[in-house]
Amino acid sequence: MAKTSRHGTGLSADLSADLSAAVSDALRAPSVHNTQPWRWRIGADRVELHADWTRHLPWTDPDRRDLMISCGAALHHLRVALAARDLAIRVRRMPDPDRLGHLATITVTPGDADPAMAALYPVIEQRRTDRRRMSHRPVPRHLLRECAQQAEHQGAELIAATAPAVRERLEAALARGAREQQVAPGYAAELALWTARYPGGRDGVPAENVPAAPTDLLEPSPLRRFPRARLSQPHQSLNKAAIRGGAELLVLVTAEDEPLDWLRAGEATSAVLLTATRAGLATTPLSQAIETSVSRRELRHSVLRVSAYPQLVVRIGWPASRAAELPPTPRRDLGSVLLTH
Repeated sequence: MAKTSRHGTGLSADLSADLSAAVSDALRAPSVHNTQPWRWRIGADRVELHADWTRHLPWTDPDRRDLMISCGAALHHLRVALAARDLAIRVRRMPDPDRLGHLATITVTPGDADPAMAALYPVIEQRRTDRRRMSHRPVPRHLLRECAQQAEHQGAELIAATAPAVRERLEAALARGAREQQVAPGYAAELALWTARYPGGRDGVPAENVPAAPTDLLEPSPLRRFPRARLSQPHQSLNKAAIRGGAELLVLVTAEDEPLDWLRAGEATSAVLLTATRAGLATTPLSQAIETSVSRRELRHSVLRVSAYPQLVVRIGWPASRAAELPPTPRRDLGSVLLTH
């Protein structure tokens, strides 16, 4: 390979440091229960993304949809990190039909990086999953449009449940889906496993990042209930307006419902979360809404009434005025996720 610049017709002489650093940035992507279900292979001019099936949650995520969405979010984070390093790339998704765990190959190519992708890079370290109550301050419509445009660029559609009737149907569907899941055999044990990791662990959901749900809640909440919660939040009354605040519920949908669509939905999720974070908004991916076939059908046919397929619900809103900065959730280091053969 010619040892020339990144631009024009050649590539840089040594990409290994940039590729390794970009993969390290991609490890900050959100994933279901912070399972981080990905493995990576770094070559001379490319990176491969592989699913780590050993981190699949069979009771929470029976069809591996959450796992694929999580890997799609990591793929988008990688693309952002490479663009920030002024690297143009080509992405082949699901490149090998005989190896379904090989999700993408990202190859560095001559040319200019995508400046819109690079602009999202500074907030990779800032983004958090914020499960606390949010401010009553409404989210401006122009920010909702910007998030929708970002999702569209990644091959998905973002539907805002802003109409009161749609919002009511969505919240009711989320609550029913949560009740159905809570009585499923194995679900509670699986949730406890990933929220009570061993000391010094680098995955799972720490109790310090989860606020306790009030025991006398007057209205259903769209948020998943975790068995361990130590995060404090400002006291508020427990009526529907206080629970909801000014947060918006957005549903990511795709035209089809195959593994490639789940991967694309994950890329769109990352784009929406980073865009919202850059605007100063708090964000919460709500994967529980799509983890049972009943709740997915209800979202599609009774709530949204669309032909597209729901893949994820995202809650966005302004942080509460007295909300403290959230600590980062743990991540495995690069050496723990690299494939060497």
